[in-house]
Amino acid sequence: MAEGIRKELTIGELAARSGVATSTLRFYEREELIHSRRTSGNQRRYGRDMLRRVSFIKVSQGVGISLAAIRRALSVLPEGRTPTRADWEALSQGWERDLTERITVLTRLRDDLTGCIGCGCLSLDLCPLVNPGDAMAAQGPGARLFASAGESGRDEPQDAGPKDEDAGREPSSGPQACR
Repeated sequence: MAEGIRKELTIGELAARSGVATSTLRFYEREELIHSRRTSGNQRRYGRDMLRRVSFIKVSQGVGISLAAIRRALSVLPEGRTPTRADWEALSQGWERDLTERITVLTRLRDDLTGCIGCGCLSLDLCPLVNPGDAMAAQGPGARLFASAGESGRDEPQDAGPKDEDAGREPSSGPQACR
């Protein structure tokens, strides 16, 4: 570690460096997302590795991942030592499928929102061609052409592996077919 950089931070230093309020850091600690040690004067001291945890929490929340999912992900990191690159890689691999799915849905939303999304509005010129008479209503509620990737509306990463509801389903042509 570079000379002059302390291994531990006060709550104010952690807040200033991470951009998170001290009240939020205390909340994260109560929720067991981060941890500190107490000095003889009962002041919190955080290892510098808590900066990465707080940043991870903040970014994850920013893309809509729940604190419960974040807590589960952080639980794979080791206690009693600073997580290594391999530790963070293991955490990342657990989220790979869900994050890829989220990216796909967001990309489709960005690229295809001007076309029919199968929501039943039938208000765009392409809707009657892609979804005649709102036939997609039989598939369920919501924007059916986006449903294959984001159907459950969940806000947390899922375990990797095939989903039961995906078994036997034809791949959706999605809004791309509108063009």
